[in-house]
Amino acid sequence: MARTIAVMQPYLFPYLGYFQLIAAADVFVLGDDLQYVRSGWVNRNRILHNDEARLITFPLKKDRFQLQINQRQLCDHFSDEAERLIRLIAESYKEAPYFAQVMPLVERLIHFPQPNISLYAEHAIREMCAYLHIVTPIMRSSDLILGSPVDKQERIIRIAHTFEATTFITPEGGSVVYDRDHFARNRLLVRFFRMNPVEYRQFRQPFVANLSIIDVLMFNCVEQVQQMLTQYRLDKHPPAAEPGVLARLTQHPEPVSTLSNRIAVE
Repeated sequence: MARTIAVMQPYLFPYLGYFQLIAAADVFVLGDDLQYVRSGWVNRNRILHNDEARLITFPLKKDRFQLQINQRQLCDHFSDEAERLIRLIAESYKEAPYFAQVMPLVERLIHFPQPNISLYAEHAIREMCAYLHIVTPIMRSSDLILGSPVDKQERIIRIAHTFEATTFITPEGGSVVYDRDHFARNRLLVRFFRMNPVEYRQFRQPFVANLSIIDVLMFNCVEQVQQMLTQYRLDKHPPAAEPGVLARLTQHPEPVSTLSNRIAVE
């Protein structure tokens, strides 16, 4: 039985906090059947280029706005775009201390022969998790039988109940979306996740934060990144809902350990 669950859209080469969230959960669900948002992070991210954050984009075919993420495709000429992206990343990080170890992995992931952006991003996420020894099971929401949830909250509740989860972990931005009282009435505790400030040595100061996991790996060995995966907080004092409801859910709160048990350490 899963105790904690996290749900996120499939992002390409996301920032460190995304992988912290995966490692913190007992089950991680990719929301591949959610609507694609052009301004989101499904097919773009940021790297360090000339000591500044630079946006990189994996272009998609033009299509209907209403399509789900798993219905969107990479552009027809993506092989050319892939070479351009690889050259840009290589040029940006060729002097990084772990370039020789990380660049072949990045190049292999960018060349992965899958036009569906959801499956393409999922493959990269799984491979990055394997590289970091994160062993949390990763599922797709499109593979679950959820019926027709009326809203985002009901969708999460149904996903959680599918895995018999008692706790839903979500980034703190979800505090404006998710009603803790409503979740508590449905036997689910919501805990908001926040990444601690994490800094590491880049080429120069000042430090440029919240870049793609590519940046983290280029400047840190696997053991250092594994330690960074534990640098987060889960709020500890959720407000009370109905008398006794949250109390029962929090009788055995899960602490944030100094080393997540979803990270296999060599």
